[in-house]
Amino acid sequence: MDTIGNLPAGSSPADLVLTASGISKTYRQGVWPFRRRHHVLDGAGLSLNRGEIVGLVGENGSGKSTLMQILVGALSADAGSVELHGSMGYCPQRPVVFERLTCDEHFELFGVAYGLTREERRAAQARLYEDLDFARYADERADRLSGGTLAKLNLALALLPDPMVLLDEPYAGFDWDTYLRFWGMVGRSRESGRAVLVISHFIADEERFDRIIELREGKTAPR
Repeated sequence: MDTIGNLPAGSSPADLVLTASGISKTYRQGVWPFRRRHHVLDGAGLSLNRGEIVGLVGENGSGKSTLMQILVGALSADAGSVELHGSMGYCPQRPVVFERLTCDEHFELFGVAYGLTREERRAAQARLYEDLDFARYADERADRLSGGTLAKLNLALALLPDPMVLLDEPYAGFDWDTYLRFWGMVGRSRESGRAVLVISHFIADEERFDRIIELREGKTAPR
């Protein structure tokens, strides 16, 4: 694996929950005969270990979301490999919700998709409502939620099965209180041995991360 997948000091292969290496992705742009190939990713890779928070940073258009979609299996890479050990939750930049379903109905639907029992789903649902402070919107339809509350629902659905989690610009739309609540939840995930990958076009609170990886010109490197 290339240099970006290097493990933190003291870790071992047994700690790995996700390994990606040699990830390449090219899109064709324009129309014939002026069509050209745009190399979004060119041998990118990263590793995630139990009990760590990793930041993936890069300018807008650098390929961060493309890499995330490949990691979760939503997009095929042209080359490279991804190896996952354990369950994964994915919080996309744009909320994936159903406009006519309430928050409660979303939890019920996603709980079934995750294979949770009714008791497991209800316990996790109650915890997430409290952690993100939006229980009062339980019976509100998604198309009637504010942008901030919709962002909370989007994050909560990703965290519902308590997985290793990948978060794409997770705090867009958060107010300061929710931002602090978010980092409290991430910290507890790390303490419980979960791995968290947060991607953003900039990272202000570098001290919150164990490692930061930069994506530039289709390649990844430690920052």
